[in-house]
Amino acid sequence: MKIPRKTAVAILALTLALTACGTSFPADPDGTLDRVSGGTLRVGASHNEDWVNLRGGSEPQGREPDLVRAFAAKLGAEIEWSEGTEHVLAEDLKHGELDLVIGGLNDKTPWEKEAGITRAYAESVDSRGQVRKHIMLVPKGENAFLLELDRFLMASGAAK
Repeated sequence: MKIPRKTAVAILALTLALTACGTSFPADPDGTLDRVSGGTLRVGASHNEDWVNLRGGSEPQGREPDLVRAFAAKLGAEIEWSEGTEHVLAEDLKHGELDLVIGGLNDKTPWEKEAGITRAYAESVDSRGQVRKHIMLVPKGENAFLLELDRFLMASGAAK
C-alpha cells in the first residue's frame, strides 16, 4: 500500500515535532516518580489485619508494608508513613499529600474515580466466598509512577 506524499510528509512532520518536544510517555504531570526517587515516598496505610497491621509498633507491618519498603528501596527513597481510614487517606492522596495508599484495598474500590489504581497484584477470598483482587492507590494521572509500581509488583512476584 502506497501512502500519499502529503500524508507521509504530515506524519514525518508530526513525528519530528513530538520528538523535539522531548516528551516522554508515560508522564507524571506532578513529577511523582522523579520526586520520590532518591527522596521521600509518602505512604498512607489503613489497618486491614490481613494486609496492613498498624497495631504492632512504630511502623506498619504486614504484606503490603513489606512490598512498599522493597519498592522504596528500589527507588532509593525513604518512607514517610501516615495512618488513617481509607476515606481520609484517599482524600489526602487526591490533594497531593500522599504518593501511595495501602490497606488491603481491592479493585471494587470506590476511589477509582479519584485515584489511579495498580494492576491487581494479589487475590483473596472474602467471608462470602467472593474473590477480591488487591490493588494500591496512587495519585490520578501520575502514570510513570504507576507504571514503575506495577512493574515492581509484577517483578517481585507479588502480582498474579
